[in-house]
Amino acid sequence: MRRIIAGLGLAATFACAVISPTQAQTAIGISYQPSLYWALPFHYATVKGWWKEVGLAPNFSTFPAGAPQIAAAAAKSWDVGGTGSVPAVLGAVRFNILTIGLTNDESKTNAMMVRGDKFDAIKADPKSLKGQKLLLTTNSTVDYSARKCLTKFGLAHGDMQFVNLGQAQIITAITSNNGDVAGVWAPNTYTLEDRANAKYLCSGADANAIVPGALIVRAEFAKERPDDVAKFLAVFLRGWSWAKANPAEARTLALDFYKQGGLEVTARAMDQEFALRPTFGLDEQLKLMARGTAASTVDGWFSEIGKFITEVGTIPSNPDTKNYLTDDFLKRVAADPKLKAFATEFDKK
Repeated sequence: MRRIIAGLGLAATFACAVISPTQAQTAIGISYQPSLYWALPFHYATVKGWWKEVGLAPNFSTFPAGAPQIAAAAAKSWDVGGTGSVPAVLGAVRFNILTIGLTNDESKTNAMMVRGDKFDAIKADPKSLKGQKLLLTTNSTVDYSARKCLTKFGLAHGDMQFVNLGQAQIITAITSNNGDVAGVWAPNTYTLEDRANAKYLCSGADANAIVPGALIVRAEFAKERPDDVAKFLAVFLRGWSWAKANPAEARTLALDFYKQGGLEVTARAMDQEFALRPTFGLDEQLKLMARGTAASTVDGWFSEIGKFITEVGTIPSNPDTKNYLTDDFLKRVAADPKLKAFATEFDKK
């Protein structure tokens, strides 16, 4: 895969986009998971007509979790998208998928939660978790966070019984009193708060587990259509830039987006989403992914993710981040004046 990344090249002098509402529309397959905060820029772009402005015509495909989303790449059912860092690394190993940017930092919103009536006792003695069932989605960011939390509590990963369920199944189980401890990601965390009086026992952030979300692309598509990948990134970056400049409208559209995905959350929960999940503009992304003479910050984050997936036996060895993490396309955005202006228009407003 390293040869593929090297072959892409930066080509910073290329003019990779002309922002014009009249230019031809090129189809691009975009994958994501519905009703998730980090996918909001896709919705904002659709509502605001930004895809057309960069000459892209998106075909969206959605998946309930990262694992099936990544597996679908083998059939070329999508070209680019967003996903969790755990499936992103899995995709790098199995399906030649590159990570080209960050969706957000979701360390605080991947958490172990406990039913309200059980919380105080477990909080007072976390080691009482030993032997109990932990309902979570395996090979996911919350699996990673939960294992880090158990280590924080002085427990071995085998001290709890991991029960692999989809997030919707977990909510049903906890709210029907068929489980006490769950590993969930937002906005499911807020749903459990509301429906089961569940409380946060430990998040990834509490256990020093950085959980980045990943912007991804099939390596083959990246090689064939690098300019369109850069346009995709510019649209995504513009989404967060606009949301920060227009917080009220951004939240209103977010509530609509979640509802379209079959999930209704309260305005309070949406405020939590925006408060707990940092996002990154173009300059921030470039800084976090810059290697120079040493590994980048993002290299470190994903290396820890790869270590986790290796330890649980999902992949045979931890892949070298240089083989699947690349900032080439962010640099393409930064090198093109028109595309950069489009991506960062609202940054200082």
